[in-house]
Amino acid sequence: MILSRLSYVRLYLRVLTLLLPALSYFVAVKIRFGINFFFSRTPPSGLPSYWGILLLTTIVWALSAEEAGCWNVDQLYSPAGKSQRLIEALAFTYAIVMAAAFLYRGASYSRIVIGISAFALFVFATMARVGFRVFLEFLRKRHKNPVRVLIVGTDRFARRVATSLEHGEVLSCRVAGFVHLPEQEVAVEGPVYEFDNIPKFANGDSITDVIVALPPKRLSEVQKISGSLEKLCAPTRVVIDLGESVGIRNRLINLGGIQMLDLRSTLAETGSYLFQKRVFDVVGSTVFLLFTLPVTIPIALAIKLTSRGPIFFVQDRVGLNGRVFRMIKFRTMKPGSREECDTRWTSPNDPRRTAVGTFLRRMNLDELPQFLNVLTGDMSIVGPRPERPHFVERFLEQFDRYNARHMFKVGITGWAQVNGWRGDTSIAKRVEFDLYYLRNWSLTFDLQIIIMTFLRIFNSRNAY
Repeated sequence: MILSRLSYVRLYLRVLTLLLPALSYFVAVKIRFGINFFFSRTPPSGLPSYWGILLLTTIVWALSAEEAGCWNVDQLYSPAGKSQRLIEALAFTYAIVMAAAFLYRGASYSRIVIGISAFALFVFATMARVGFRVFLEFLRKRHKNPVRVLIVGTDRFARRVATSLEHGEVLSCRVAGFVHLPEQEVAVEGPVYEFDNIPKFANGDSITDVIVALPPKRLSEVQKISGSLEKLCAPTRVVIDLGESVGIRNRLINLGGIQMLDLRSTLAETGSYLFQKRVFDVVGSTVFLLFTLPVTIPIALAIKLTSRGPIFFVQDRVGLNGRVFRMIKFRTMKPGSREECDTRWTSPNDPRRTAVGTFLRRMNLDELPQFLNVLTGDMSIVGPRPERPHFVERFLEQFDRYNARHMFKVGITGWAQVNGWRGDTSIAKRVEFDLYYLRNWSLTFDLQIIIMTFLRIFNSRNAY
């Protein structure tokens, strides 16, 4: 997704920017005193430690750089004003640092060191900005894992947007197709689909973003078509062309000079979800897999020794953004046909279950290998449970907003599951609980669901 990719780019640029003060003081102290204060346990006699002033500089620099937009991606391509904003941020930072060094009587810091570090920080920040832009250009030219977009519109305006996206400076984009609206000319090159065929893209087509590219005179139609666009489990943007003198800062995404209003955003694209939840997932699943290793090995041996067939059961499931992935579980049933596995619910006293499988499903131990899916990024520890493509296609026709479940990563456990809505139960209720989770997501909520899962793991309804 465009916004998630931009969030990653901003994170890397922010981390790089926050490391620059340390590099600047390293150079300044090295030039002034000829020592490496990073690796000196104690400074030479009469020379104060610069760790404290480095910490202060980094904190103030973080605040001033944020205000100046030093890690905003769009400023990398701004034609003017970058150096001025950088100088203003440096002036504010070192005004505070100099004032603190003057007022603090516990040590006497070299003004030459502070001055050199300020100059070095300016040089390094400029080099980092240029180097980061060159690096983005290198990644874009490699076209590795491009963002696939579906453009609503087929006129010359849509063609211009498609050309700008495919030749953009920030991200590598590929146009998967265009949606033709009534009474609209076709001036684009590529697959063109009629508006009535939009639901065909609802699942498994790897479309990460939907971009409505209509000229200003047709923007009033956005409200009419937005309902149909909800069938797509992808964020929807509207290209806004208001001229160079008019800009919208609230909910506006600037992608290489293309302004897009965030028409339907999702928490899955926010920094807190992308980074906090991913760190939580990686750390949590790694610890859990290591902790349960003494259990998983005997389970694998028991499955292998008591029934014919593989240890693991791998099945297609629908995940984030409608992508199909291979979910791993311990095999709990006798080998059967692929069609039967993909289209049939498990029932009480199901004859397909093995003796070991019945125990594993009752105790939810068959889900343990899914933590490998968490490590690979296909799933999260907490999220809506993944469904089979066959049932997703069926439920899309029966339940409104069903595909909204796929705006988040699917999970091993979820809010609907801990409230009893799992297996062959009410899909409407499951969607209701999943949407509640999507609207109220937080790491605290995830921890609450995990605790509830452990409390109910031995008394799980509909686990058969």
